[in-house]
Amino acid sequence: MSAVTSAALNRAAVDERGGHPVDRAPVRIVHLGLGAFHRAHQAWYTDAVDEANEWGIRAFTGRSPAAAEELAAQDGLYSLIERSGSRDSITIIDAIVDAVDGARVDILADTLAAPETALVTLTITEAGYAVDAAGRTDAGHEVVASDLAWLRTHLGTHDLDLSSGPQTALARLLVGLEARRRAGAGPIAVVSCDNLPGNGALTRTALMSLAELAGASTLLAYLEEHVTFPSSSIDRITPKTTDAEIALVRERTGWDDRSPVVTEPFHDWVISGDFPAGRPAWENAGARFVDDIDPFERRKLWLLNGSHSFLAYAGAARGHATVAQAIGDPQIRAWVNDLWDEAARHLIEPQLNIDDYRAALLERFDNARIQHLLAQIGKDGTTKLRLRIVEVLLAERADGRDGAASIRVLGSWVAQARADALPEDTNGPAVADAATQGENAVAALLALIDERLTAPDIVDAVTTAAAEFARR
Repeated sequence: MSAVTSAALNRAAVDERGGHPVDRAPVRIVHLGLGAFHRAHQAWYTDAVDEANEWGIRAFTGRSPAAAEELAAQDGLYSLIERSGSRDSITIIDAIVDAVDGARVDILADTLAAPETALVTLTITEAGYAVDAAGRTDAGHEVVASDLAWLRTHLGTHDLDLSSGPQTALARLLVGLEARRRAGAGPIAVVSCDNLPGNGALTRTALMSLAELAGASTLLAYLEEHVTFPSSSIDRITPKTTDAEIALVRERTGWDDRSPVVTEPFHDWVISGDFPAGRPAWENAGARFVDDIDPFERRKLWLLNGSHSFLAYAGAARGHATVAQAIGDPQIRAWVNDLWDEAARHLIEPQLNIDDYRAALLERFDNARIQHLLAQIGKDGTTKLRLRIVEVLLAERADGRDGAASIRVLGSWVAQARADALPEDTNGPAVADAATQGENAVAALLALIDERLTAPDIVDAVTTAAAEFARR
């Protein structure tokens, strides 16, 4: 460990008597969705700017406690490997001062009830919001229905019994915000950092509809008056860590870090909204605060995320395993540029610098030292394609064009679905059922993404595109 020199490691000096870091920042940020991306992005930004050591993060896992257990064993410290096309640099990050099993709703509630806690950030994935097409809580979802029953039983009681707790991230957050309301701890910001358009407004709508369905009228009023929901657009490619990264850190630093994170040098964070209880000076690490975030969100979703989804399905169909392999395929590269041409026609704001953004994306995708697995990217396609492809396709067709590049993306996904070759999907059983519906399979699959895709001419075009990928 002594081989590593960084401001973060100096702040997290180790007490030789007990092996525990001293002089850690106080907890002022709660994060839901502890994973590699959070540690490469929001935690990195906070670590980079927190010179006064004032902004510690308590991070909660989602469905599994494993990430918290690994990180807690290291007192929250971990190595961040920034991997360019030619070299690796390693930094010790100490912004996460506590890593907690997400099932510990009691700890979440106590943390949010503390007046020192100023904000919550979320990376719970698109599917984690469990909302319907209108952005409201999907009460028909089995786990959501179970959580609603729990909330109706517990939120109205005088003493908030947290010996048990709900399972979904937003239901857990709602419990924490109820604890803050009861404690009179003051206003707070909730910041979604997931790839969703208007993610701040969506999070607000989802939480408020959850409170409404739970019959928590007092809490609903509190959300309206005391909780803000800034929107953000986030960007940093963060592939899954392998044993090779663990070995690299050990070799370079002498530290047996069991939970390092590997990421690219590029990072981007655009934020819009109010933080009534304060925030770190993330702008000092390059974050941008803007009045209108919508153009930046659309640029990210349609160009980066849209092409990522296409690479995942078309690349797999052509025998590739990583982003770099897929973008290195001349045919796929041409198709990706076609897709970007379609999206760019609807990204006209000059501040977006689309040509520069596209060039930077190709450089990032070509970085073969970032082993970004297509199987990782391709998960939850029904949700992701709805957000990343559908609006571009419909905009193209509204302007009298066929949207062939967007159709090709849908065709690649349909071909993989019909071949039972898709990665994990939250709607997996429905996808499997639709894929077996014979001549109606394409329409049934597209309906899972967006009912507007079931127009006969779209179904016919996707069927043709899927057949091309099926033959590869």
